[in-house]
Amino acid sequence: MAEEATNDATVLDQWEQICAQLKTEIGETAFDSWLKPLTVGSFSDGTMNICVPTRFMRNWVITNYSDRIHKIWQKKNPQIQSVNFVVQAGQEAVISRGLYNPTCRSLLKKINSTPLPQDVYHSGINAAANANDGILSDSLSVPLNPQYTFDNFVVGKTNEFAYAAARKVAESRNISFNPLFLYSGVGLGKTHLMHAIAWHIKQQDPSRHVVYLSAEKFMYKFVRALRYKDMTAFKEQFRSVDVLMVDDVQFMGGKDTTQKEFFYTFNSLIEEGRQIIISADKSPADLEGIEAHLKSRLGCGLVADIHPTDFDLRMGILNSKANQLGFDLPQKVAEFLATKITSNIRELEGALRRVIAHSQLLNNHEITLDMTQDVLKDMLRSFDKRTTIDEIQKKVAEYFNISVKEMQSSRRARTVARPRQIAMYLAKQLTSRSLPEIGRKFDRDHTTVMHAVRKVEELIIEDVSLAENVEALRRILEA
Repeated sequence: MAEEATNDATVLDQWEQICAQLKTEIGETAFDSWLKPLTVGSFSDGTMNICVPTRFMRNWVITNYSDRIHKIWQKKNPQIQSVNFVVQAGQEAVISRGLYNPTCRSLLKKINSTPLPQDVYHSGINAAANANDGILSDSLSVPLNPQYTFDNFVVGKTNEFAYAAARKVAESRNISFNPLFLYSGVGLGKTHLMHAIAWHIKQQDPSRHVVYLSAEKFMYKFVRALRYKDMTAFKEQFRSVDVLMVDDVQFMGGKDTTQKEFFYTFNSLIEEGRQIIISADKSPADLEGIEAHLKSRLGCGLVADIHPTDFDLRMGILNSKANQLGFDLPQKVAEFLATKITSNIRELEGALRRVIAHSQLLNNHEITLDMTQDVLKDMLRSFDKRTTIDEIQKKVAEYFNISVKEMQSSRRARTVARPRQIAMYLAKQLTSRSLPEIGRKFDRDHTTVMHAVRKVEELIIEDVSLAENVEALRRILEA
């Protein structure tokens, strides 16, 4: 039902609903890339103003999503006759979805003292659009998250190699390996490392031309150049950089023409001694829909993967994040979160923020284990529903071509023992069951499960093949 009021609370509520609907419609990846950074500005004379971090993002949103946003919002509130997108540049725009941007609102109140011309919806506000876009001022680059620095990256056994490689590339102008290829599952820190590299290089030497962008944006720029017959300018833009950083290169899968141009760009930069840094969700050899010659190029430098987090790393992340937020996190609460939320760092940090926010809203109510369990009961219930030990046994047995009965047997042959250990490890990581409960499912005691978990944690650091098998099984089970 359409709502008549346009006060702050109503507008925020409407924007939250619109974001939830759009996330469902376009998918989480596209939403996070293009719509999550948007924040609500002011409302005046029938025009709702939305703040956007960069000119490029504003243009993309106007082209691809503005009509849909306007249609949904007008249905919720007939008073909104048009939606205007205004650039609010710099790092102030990197804030959580659903909150007002005070800086943007102050700017827009001045602008809205006179009626907005109709064409502003398409062209944006010149005064805002001419503002500095941040540390990577090049129009090719996307905004950097100021929280994603080396100082804020918590290092553990599962990510120390990738961290060391990233740091080496950021600190040295003498290229020792090129390209650097970082890969991991969702929410394990590869984008954090990419941003950290860009921040460090620009802070060390602002004169270096660093371009950091997503594979999706590279494709957009390429298609646009083709459409407007401007390939010469496109080639000059990308082949004149000192450091080219492309995030989530797996999204080029199946885009043969784009891959070909990227391959040529890649070769040109390598030949001129320019640094290339790539990230993806799989190793170069496992990327789907990527041409063999490009896979070969991507893997010809240093390939560094980030393994799933272990308990110690999750504890380190929780304590580090709590310190950043100015909270003293009780040890029992940290251990509980580190044990229960094992899928990725984003969900772990999200859970911590929920607990802290609950404490703040209740006048700094003490954070206890009981309070944490109550606040996160929906999330924990979701995790419990995700998978069962029976399902883990079945999927691991299928993956390694053995039977569940063999896995539960007393056989100690490596072809059976190793899958059994992996299944125990995954049961500990992906369920809330206790060690004795897991042991009973395998006809073992809890000490055997403890040994299996420790063994697999050691092996995923030492054995790349086994680590990839474990990660593949994790994805299968979490799908």
